[in-house]
Amino acid sequence: MLIALAMMLATQAGADEPRRNALIPAQSKVPTDIWLRMQREGTAASRHPQQLTPAERELALQRWLGSFEHEIPERFEQDMAGRGRR
Repeated sequence: MLIALAMMLATQAGADEPRRNALIPAQSKVPTDIWLRMQREGTAASRHPQQLTPAERELALQRWLGSFEHEIPERFEQDMAGRGRR
């Protein structure tokens, strides 16, 4: 009975503390983490929303659809890695 009471009190004491994700530090000083936090929170967002024109939307759609025309190879050979031919 005392053990159950002690466990209940321990879990209630832990519930008062804010939970933190162990994988994501609360205040990271790494530049990448700072930029990702700014993006997530919208602190660096423009106050003037930008919209695509219908022509720009059509070009983006065509570029996206064209990306499906090439098969993804089973594996990449050394020459396929983007090295220029000499």
